[in-house]
Amino acid sequence: MLPNATSPRRFPPSPHPVPGAFRAEYLPEITNDSVCPVDAKEELLDECESIWKQMEECQGKLMLLGTETLLKSDAKLSLLMMRVKALTAEYNQWQKRSPEILSTNPDVLLALGKEELQKVKNDLEMVLSTVQSKNKQLEEDLKREQQWHKEQEQILDALNGIEEETKTQVEQLSKKSLNTRAFHELHNKMLKLKIYKEDLLNALGAFLEEHFPLPEKGGSAKKENSSEKPAVELITLHEILEILINKLMSTPHEPYVTINDSFWPPYIELLLRYGIALRHPEDPNRIRLEAFHM
Repeated sequence: MLPNATSPRRFPPSPHPVPGAFRAEYLPEITNDSVCPVDAKEELLDECESIWKQMEECQGKLMLLGTETLLKSDAKLSLLMMRVKALTAEYNQWQKRSPEILSTNPDVLLALGKEELQKVKNDLEMVLSTVQSKNKQLEEDLKREQQWHKEQEQILDALNGIEEETKTQVEQLSKKSLNTRAFHELHNKMLKLKIYKEDLLNALGAFLEEHFPLPEKGGSAKKENSSEKPAVELITLHEILEILINKLMSTPHEPYVTINDSFWPPYIELLLRYGIALRHPEDPNRIRLEAFHM
Protein backbone atom coordinates (compact mmCIF):
# COMPACT_ATOMS: atom_id res chain seq x y z
CA MET A 1 0.00 0.00 0.00
CA LEU A 2 1.17 3.51 -0.72
CA PRO A 3 2.04 5.65 2.30
CA ASN A 4 0.08 8.78 3.18
CA ALA A 5 1.44 12.14 2.18
CA THR A 6 1.77 13.08 5.82
CA SER A 7 3.51 9.85 6.91
CA PRO A 8 7.16 10.08 7.97
CA ARG A 9 9.78 9.39 5.39
CA ARG A 10 11.43 5.99 5.70
CA PHE A 11 14.56 5.22 3.76
CA PRO A 12 15.29 1.60 2.75
CA PRO A 13 17.93 -0.42 4.57
CA SER A 14 21.39 -0.95 3.28
CA PRO A 15 21.38 -2.80 -0.07
CA HIS A 16 24.49 -4.74 0.92
CA PRO A 17 23.87 -6.57 4.25
CA VAL A 18 26.97 -7.82 5.96
CA PRO A 19 26.98 -11.51 7.07
CA GLY A 20 27.20 -12.16 10.80
CA ALA A 21 29.88 -14.81 10.50
CA PHE A 22 32.75 -12.37 11.09
CA ARG A 23 34.40 -12.49 14.47
CA ALA A 24 34.55 -9.31 16.51
CA GLU A 25 38.26 -9.50 17.19
CA TYR A 26 39.06 -9.60 13.44
CA LEU A 27 37.07 -6.45 12.64
CA PRO A 28 39.05 -3.22 12.63
CA GLU A 29 37.84 -0.37 14.76
CA ILE A 30 35.66 1.90 12.62
CA THR A 31 36.25 5.52 13.50
CA ASN A 32 34.22 8.59 12.77
CA ASP A 33 36.89 9.81 10.35
CA SER A 34 35.45 7.71 7.49
CA VAL A 35 32.21 9.66 7.11
CA CYS A 36 30.30 10.15 3.90
CA PRO A 37 31.43 13.24 1.93
CA VAL A 38 29.05 16.20 1.70
CA ASP A 39 28.53 15.78 -2.05
CA ALA A 40 27.63 12.10 -1.65
CA LYS A 41 25.13 12.93 1.09
CA GLU A 42 23.53 15.63 -1.01
CA GLU A 43 23.28 13.27 -3.95
CA LEU A 44 21.65 10.57 -1.82
CA LEU A 45 19.16 13.04 -0.32
CA ASP A 46 18.26 14.37 -3.79
CA GLU A 47 17.56 10.84 -5.02
CA CYS A 48 15.36 10.14 -1.98
CA GLU A 49 13.48 13.41 -2.50
CA SER A 50 12.87 12.53 -6.13
CA ILE A 51 11.52 9.08 -5.28
CA TRP A 52 9.34 10.54 -2.54
CA LYS A 53 7.84 13.13 -4.94
CA GLN A 54 6.99 10.37 -7.39
CA MET A 55 5.20 8.43 -4.61
CA GLU A 56 3.25 11.56 -3.62
CA GLU A 57 2.17 12.13 -7.22
CA CYS A 58 0.99 8.54 -7.57
CA GLN A 59 -0.97 8.77 -4.34
CA GLY A 60 -2.57 12.06 -5.42
CA LYS A 61 -3.70 10.49 -8.67
CA LEU A 62 -5.25 7.57 -6.81
CA MET A 63 -7.10 9.90 -4.45
CA LEU A 64 -8.53 11.88 -7.41
CA LEU A 65 -9.98 8.77 -9.03
CA GLY A 66 -13.75 8.64 -8.66
CA THR A 67 -15.45 5.86 -6.79
CA GLU A 68 -18.43 3.93 -8.09
CA THR A 69 -21.82 4.50 -6.54
CA LEU A 70 -22.70 1.45 -4.48
CA LEU A 71 -25.88 0.27 -2.85
CA LYS A 72 -25.96 0.76 0.90
CA SER A 73 -26.38 -2.96 1.51
CA ASP A 74 -23.40 -3.93 -0.67
CA ALA A 75 -21.11 -1.02 0.23
CA LYS A 76 -19.19 -2.81 3.00
CA LEU A 77 -18.74 -6.02 1.02
CA SER A 78 -17.65 -4.13 -2.09
CA LEU A 79 -15.12 -2.08 -0.11
CA LEU A 80 -13.68 -5.23 1.38
CA MET A 81 -13.43 -6.87 -2.05
CA MET A 82 -11.68 -3.80 -3.43
CA ARG A 83 -9.27 -3.85 -0.52
CA VAL A 84 -8.52 -7.53 -1.12
CA LYS A 85 -7.81 -6.84 -4.77
CA ALA A 86 -5.55 -3.92 -3.91
CA LEU A 87 -3.62 -5.95 -1.36
CA THR A 88 -3.30 -8.85 -3.81
CA ALA A 89 -1.98 -6.55 -6.53
CA GLU A 90 0.47 -4.98 -4.13
CA TYR A 91 1.61 -8.43 -2.96
CA ASN A 92 2.23 -9.54 -6.56
CA GLN A 93 4.19 -6.38 -7.28
CA TRP A 94 6.41 -6.91 -4.26
CA GLN A 95 6.98 -10.55 -5.28
CA LYS A 96 8.12 -9.53 -8.75
CA ARG A 97 10.24 -6.64 -7.54
CA SER A 98 13.96 -7.18 -7.04
CA PRO A 99 16.12 -5.13 -4.69
CA GLU A 100 17.57 -2.04 -6.27
CA ILE A 101 20.59 -0.07 -5.26
CA LEU A 102 19.49 3.36 -4.13
CA SER A 103 22.79 4.96 -5.00
CA THR A 104 25.76 3.90 -7.05
CA ASN A 105 28.12 6.41 -5.44
CA PRO A 106 31.07 4.41 -4.02
CA ASP A 107 31.49 6.82 -1.11
CA VAL A 108 27.88 6.30 -0.01
CA LEU A 109 28.15 2.52 -0.38
CA LEU A 110 31.44 2.50 1.56
CA ALA A 111 29.93 4.52 4.43
CA LEU A 112 26.86 2.26 4.60
CA GLY A 113 29.02 -0.85 4.53
CA LYS A 114 31.18 0.44 7.38
CA GLU A 115 28.08 1.26 9.41
CA GLU A 116 26.74 -2.28 8.97
CA LEU A 117 30.14 -3.73 9.88
CA GLN A 118 30.22 -1.62 13.03
CA LYS A 119 26.77 -2.91 14.05
CA VAL A 120 27.82 -6.53 13.46
CA LYS A 121 31.02 -5.96 15.44
CA ASN A 122 29.09 -4.49 18.38
CA ASP A 123 26.73 -7.49 18.39
CA LEU A 124 29.62 -9.95 18.31
CA GLU A 125 31.40 -8.12 21.13
CA MET A 126 28.23 -8.35 23.24
CA VAL A 127 27.98 -12.11 22.58
CA LEU A 128 31.67 -12.54 23.42
CA SER A 129 31.23 -10.66 26.69
CA THR A 130 28.28 -12.86 27.64
CA VAL A 131 30.21 -16.07 26.90
CA GLN A 132 33.24 -14.86 28.85
CA SER A 133 31.06 -14.01 31.84
CA LYS A 134 29.48 -17.46 31.77
CA ASN A 135 32.90 -19.14 31.51
CA LYS A 136 34.10 -17.12 34.50
CA GLN A 137 31.11 -18.27 36.56
CA LEU A 138 31.77 -21.90 35.59
CA GLU A 139 35.42 -21.55 36.61
CA GLU A 140 34.39 -20.19 40.01
CA ASP A 141 31.97 -23.10 40.49
CA LEU A 142 34.72 -25.55 39.55
CA LYS A 143 37.10 -23.99 42.09
CA ARG A 144 34.48 -24.29 44.85
CA GLU A 145 33.85 -27.94 43.99
CA GLN A 146 37.57 -28.66 43.98
CA GLN A 147 37.98 -26.94 47.35
CA TRP A 148 35.10 -28.98 48.80
CA HIS A 149 36.63 -32.19 47.44
CA LYS A 150 39.97 -31.29 48.96
CA GLU A 151 38.38 -30.64 52.36
CA GLN A 152 36.57 -33.98 52.24
CA GLU A 153 39.84 -35.76 51.46
CA GLN A 154 41.50 -34.04 54.41
CA ILE A 155 38.65 -35.13 56.72
CA LEU A 156 38.94 -38.68 55.42
CA ASP A 157 42.70 -38.69 55.99
CA ALA A 158 42.21 -37.38 59.52
CA LEU A 159 39.64 -40.08 60.30
CA ASN A 160 41.92 -42.75 58.88
CA GLY A 161 44.75 -41.43 61.04
CA ILE A 162 42.54 -41.53 64.14
CA GLU A 163 41.49 -45.09 63.31
CA GLU A 164 45.07 -46.24 62.89
CA GLU A 165 46.10 -44.52 66.10
CA THR A 166 43.23 -46.16 67.99
CA LYS A 167 44.14 -49.58 66.64
CA THR A 168 47.74 -49.07 67.66
CA GLN A 169 46.74 -48.07 71.17
CA VAL A 170 44.46 -51.10 71.54
CA GLU A 171 47.18 -53.44 70.32
CA GLN A 172 49.68 -51.94 72.72
CA LEU A 173 47.28 -52.31 75.62
CA SER A 174 46.46 -55.92 74.75
CA LYS A 175 50.08 -56.94 74.24
CA LYS A 176 51.92 -55.16 76.99
CA SER A 177 49.10 -54.98 79.56
CA LEU A 178 50.86 -52.01 81.13
CA ASN A 179 47.65 -50.30 82.05
CA THR A 180 45.20 -53.06 82.87
CA ARG A 181 43.12 -50.81 85.08
CA ALA A 182 42.46 -48.34 82.31
CA PHE A 183 41.78 -51.22 79.97
CA HIS A 184 39.22 -52.70 82.36
CA GLU A 185 37.62 -49.33 82.87
CA LEU A 186 37.38 -48.86 79.11
CA HIS A 187 35.98 -52.37 78.77
CA ASN A 188 33.39 -51.66 81.45
CA LYS A 189 32.41 -48.42 79.72
CA MET A 190 31.96 -50.28 76.45
CA LEU A 191 29.74 -52.84 78.18
CA LYS A 192 27.69 -50.07 79.76
CA LEU A 193 27.35 -48.39 76.39
CA LYS A 194 26.18 -51.64 74.82
CA ILE A 195 23.63 -52.14 77.59
CA TYR A 196 22.49 -48.54 77.27
CA LYS A 197 22.23 -48.99 73.51
CA GLU A 198 20.12 -52.10 73.91
CA ASP A 199 17.87 -50.33 76.42
CA LEU A 200 17.40 -47.45 74.01
CA LEU A 201 16.62 -49.79 71.13
CA ASN A 202 14.14 -51.74 73.28
CA ALA A 203 12.47 -48.52 74.43
CA LEU A 204 12.35 -47.25 70.85
CA GLY A 205 10.90 -50.54 69.65
CA ALA A 206 8.22 -50.54 72.38
CA PHE A 207 7.33 -46.92 71.62
CA LEU A 208 7.08 -47.54 67.88
CA GLU A 209 5.11 -50.74 68.36
CA GLU A 210 2.62 -48.94 70.60
CA HIS A 211 2.17 -45.71 68.64
CA PHE A 212 2.99 -46.80 65.07
CA PRO A 213 1.47 -50.25 64.53
CA LEU A 214 1.08 -51.86 61.14
CA PRO A 215 -2.07 -50.95 59.19
CA GLU A 216 -3.71 -54.34 59.93
CA LYS A 217 -3.16 -57.16 62.33
CA GLY A 218 -0.73 -59.66 60.95
CA GLY A 219 1.50 -57.04 59.29
CA SER A 220 0.23 -57.48 55.74
CA ALA A 221 -1.27 -55.13 53.16
CA LYS A 222 -4.89 -56.26 52.55
CA LYS A 223 -7.53 -54.72 50.34
CA GLU A 224 -10.96 -53.88 51.73
CA ASN A 225 -13.69 -56.49 51.16
CA SER A 226 -11.09 -58.92 49.84
CA SER A 227 -10.34 -62.38 51.20
CA GLU A 228 -7.18 -62.90 49.18
CA LYS A 229 -3.90 -63.17 51.06
CA PRO A 230 -1.37 -60.42 50.27
CA ALA A 231 1.74 -61.25 48.28
CA VAL A 232 4.07 -59.07 50.38
CA GLU A 233 4.41 -58.94 54.18
CA LEU A 234 4.72 -55.41 55.57
CA ILE A 235 7.47 -54.59 58.05
CA THR A 236 7.20 -52.39 61.11
CA LEU A 237 8.49 -48.85 61.45
CA HIS A 238 11.07 -50.17 63.89
CA GLU A 239 12.42 -52.54 61.25
CA ILE A 240 12.52 -49.74 58.66
CA LEU A 241 14.56 -47.56 60.99
CA GLU A 242 16.86 -50.44 61.82
CA ILE A 243 17.48 -51.10 58.13
CA LEU A 244 18.28 -47.42 57.51
CA ILE A 245 20.61 -47.22 60.53
CA ASN A 246 22.50 -50.38 59.61
CA LYS A 247 22.87 -49.20 56.01
CA LEU A 248 24.20 -45.80 57.12
CA MET A 249 26.72 -47.27 59.55
CA SER A 250 27.92 -50.14 57.35
CA THR A 251 28.23 -48.22 54.06
CA PRO A 252 28.31 -44.47 54.82
CA HIS A 253 29.45 -43.75 51.25
CA GLU A 254 26.25 -45.40 49.91
CA PRO A 255 23.57 -45.06 52.63
CA TYR A 256 20.51 -45.27 50.36
CA VAL A 257 17.98 -48.10 50.68
CA THR A 258 15.62 -49.09 47.88
CA ILE A 259 11.93 -48.92 48.82
CA ASN A 260 10.02 -52.15 48.09
CA ASP A 261 6.44 -53.31 48.64
CA SER A 262 7.17 -54.33 52.24
CA PHE A 263 7.62 -50.67 53.21
CA TRP A 264 4.27 -49.14 54.18
CA PRO A 265 3.97 -45.80 52.24
CA PRO A 266 2.54 -43.79 55.19
CA TYR A 267 5.62 -44.67 57.26
CA ILE A 268 7.89 -43.51 54.43
CA GLU A 269 6.01 -40.21 54.16
CA LEU A 270 6.22 -39.76 57.94
CA LEU A 271 9.99 -40.18 57.94
CA LEU A 272 10.43 -37.83 54.97
CA ARG A 273 8.09 -35.15 56.32
CA TYR A 274 9.82 -34.85 59.71
CA GLY A 275 13.34 -34.89 58.26
CA ILE A 276 14.27 -38.30 59.66
CA ALA A 277 14.91 -39.69 56.18
CA LEU A 278 15.90 -38.09 52.90
CA ARG A 279 14.95 -39.09 49.38
CA HIS A 280 17.58 -39.67 46.69
CA PRO A 281 17.82 -36.55 44.46
CA GLU A 282 17.67 -38.63 41.26
CA ASP A 283 15.80 -41.80 42.27
CA PRO A 284 12.58 -41.27 44.29
CA ASN A 285 12.44 -44.99 45.12
CA ARG A 286 15.56 -44.76 47.32
CA ILE A 287 15.82 -43.15 50.76
CA ARG A 288 18.50 -42.73 53.39
CA LEU A 289 18.65 -41.88 57.07
CA GLU A 290 19.58 -38.31 58.01
CA ALA A 291 23.17 -38.27 59.30
CA PHE A 292 22.45 -36.91 62.78
CA HIS A 293 25.80 -38.09 64.08
CA MET A 294 27.80 -35.85 61.69
